[in-house]
Amino acid sequence: MYRTAASTLSLPALAAIAACVTLVALFASSGCTQPSTRPNLASAHPATTRETALELAAPKSGRARPLVVVLADNAGTETTDFVIPYGVLKESGVVDVVTVSTGPGAVTLIPALRIRTDMTMAQFDAASPGGADILIVPAMQRNDSPALLAWVKLQSEKGAAVVSICEGAWVIANAGLLEGKSATTHWFALESMARKFPGTTWVRNSRWVVDGNVMTTTGVSASIPASLALVEAIAGRPAAQRAADRLGVARWTSEHDSAAYALTAGHVALAATHWLARWRHETIEIPIEEGVDEMSTALQADAWSRTFRSQARATHAGGAVRSRRGLVIETHTASAGSLALPAAPASQARIALDNTLEDIAARYGEPTANLVALGLEHRRRERNRDRRE
Repeated sequence: MYRTAASTLSLPALAAIAACVTLVALFASSGCTQPSTRPNLASAHPATTRETALELAAPKSGRARPLVVVLADNAGTETTDFVIPYGVLKESGVVDVVTVSTGPGAVTLIPALRIRTDMTMAQFDAASPGGADILIVPAMQRNDSPALLAWVKLQSEKGAAVVSICEGAWVIANAGLLEGKSATTHWFALESMARKFPGTTWVRNSRWVVDGNVMTTTGVSASIPASLALVEAIAGRPAAQRAADRLGVARWTSEHDSAAYALTAGHVALAATHWLARWRHETIEIPIEEGVDEMSTALQADAWSRTFRSQARATHAGGAVRSRRGLVIETHTASAGSLALPAAPASQARIALDNTLEDIAARYGEPTANLVALGLEHRRRERNRDRRE
């Protein structure tokens, strides 16, 4: 289809189409676009978010500690949104974590990697008819799937606290869980969601927002501090601090400046230029072994696959690898001619992301690294503080 259409389009028209397609893939898994009018949005005072604890019920009968489900749709689930909460919560040791997919088979993570979950929604229902204690909902490509929405709503009705990461807010809003509540989401989708769900108070300038038993977060990189905040809500500050120390995270407050993130004509032009220069596109290979740090790998793969010039994939001769914290990652066979990256340092998730952005800047230029950071809603560290660890 694209080849036929491209043969009849001028270069400027093709560039515009390519930019629209790729920017939607980068910033909005829901396919939304920037609205032409500005809805009413709230600007949070830090005390309204940082000092509000997620309402958590006691673990359901027979459980010594909370059971957390990290949910995925097989057809497309955002890489970091899924892997980071899984890794942080497993690292904390204060909960039991199970990964659940909408159906059988591998889960395609977007924009990179494939994983296998522990069970399907149907299998979880059979094993745990009382439901989860906490449900993590990442951004998903099919955020209005009736079966998915019904299952998310049912988990909430069974008493689960629900945590959406980034544009996972579309899923829980479509399930009716944000009506009458305060919430946030990725900067690119915030106004679109405010227009579609006027019964929700949409909040700027907070990394996450808690309202009762629902927690929502801003863009992709918010998964790190928000997951630590969740650990703190479950088991207290000392437990969160221990996990943060092991993960190389210095702080996890809700402080955030939403105004720092905006799409410009320069971003669109750069994305279109990279997209159209197909002869310069690269495959980035991330060789992984048993026990690999899944969080650092996910951040590497996610960032490199947002450059519009490269696509990352995990490689290993065996076809699949079990990560340090138990996630099964499907792999490819290494190929000649691809750029192979060194493995990221174990457990240093935030450092892995910062270092990856520096590597992208070195290979493709600072504007490309900044474009990637924009999509991740991540503030790059100052270049004069070179702390590669």
